[in-house]
Amino acid sequence: MTGSSPHSESSLSPERTDLLQALRQQRFFLRNTARELTDAQAATCSTVSALCIGGLIKHVADVERGWADFIVDGPAEAPDHHDPAVHERHAQSFRLLPGETLAGVLAAYDEVAARTDELIRSLPDLDASQPLPAAPWFEPGARWSARRVLVHVIAETSQHAGHADIIREAIDGAKSMG
Repeated sequence: MTGSSPHSESSLSPERTDLLQALRQQRFFLRNTARELTDAQAATCSTVSALCIGGLIKHVADVERGWADFIVDGPAEAPDHHDPAVHERHAQSFRLLPGETLAGVLAAYDEVAARTDELIRSLPDLDASQPLPAAPWFEPGARWSARRVLVHVIAETSQHAGHADIIREAIDGAKSMG
């Protein structure tokens, strides 16, 4: 919660409170996988996948930022999904690159989270929708409401928190839950 928000948690509708609490809980689970890790550990791919904890947090922050932008501004121009550079940028979103630190990724995630939380508190209408960008995985002409976008962000965060939990357990046996 930010002290500068004109919308106190107690004045929010139950739906907005539920969205905030669900998103915060999944963010906690994801962030908790990074507790007490070094930058080298946060960049470690400890399973057969190319995923690492720092990269997952970076990716989730990027995804949440993009969807928050979508809620406010509508769809951005869709990248060319046949361009190898687009695929490489996507793959890099899952890695800690040279010069990136776990502390930096977590700080960026905090900024994204604060913005999204404020959107949840202040959006005039969770039913307001935007057309989805043209992409092979979206139905042509489909629209998503702000609510639907937020549910998607919660699901994405939850999915990657589970990935991060497995990766963390493979690094040093620590578990996020249990």
